Amino acid sequence: MNDVTRTLGTRERLVQTTSRLMQRQGYEATGIKQISREAGVALSSVYHFFPSGKQELAVAAVRHADREFADILREALAGESDPGAAMIACTRLLATYLRDSDWLDGCPITATALETSGRVPDIQQAAREAFEHWRSLVADKLRRAGIAEQDVLDLARTAINTLEGAELDAQVSHSEEPLQIAGRHLARLINSYRR
Repeated sequence: MNDVTRTLGTRERLVQTTSRLMQRQGYEATGIKQISREAGVALSSVYHFFPSGKQELAVAAVRHADREFADILREALAGESDPGAAMIACTRLLATYLRDSDWLDGCPITATALETSGRVPDIQQAAREAFEHWRSLVADKLRRAGIAEQDVLDLARTAINTLEGAELDAQVSHSEEPLQIAGRHLARLINSYRR
């Protein structure tokens, strides 16, 4: 348990620990005992805060991951007035986080979303809402840049899908290059739609 985790309340430690574990090893491989141990809380505390158990905790962890990734997106998008430059900034920021985690911490929900697809509706709903949230942040940036409304949602979906794929490629190859390439091409694509 790190210093930041120690300062959180019990519920928050459980959620944050679960989010990190699921990010790295998926839903199935993340057990309640491991969560309890790594969060530094009694096993009974897991069921006190999450009476329905692992699935309820996993939904909270996906929502936590949604907020964390949204914060990264907001930071990158706010740092540049031009939406194309903002995409490049976003890929740089994602590359930094990946490199700093020794290529372990890619998208915070991909493993869990894929692993539970069609089997755990509550987790799938939380993952769907996360992707919608991230797309809405990009869409808002595109709207403010004057991109026509009929193009905004498609471009936002393309941007998030490209970021997700590039992040996975970077993680697997232990290289920032996939993210750098994605950033440059997203910038070109977005700038082609500007008035």
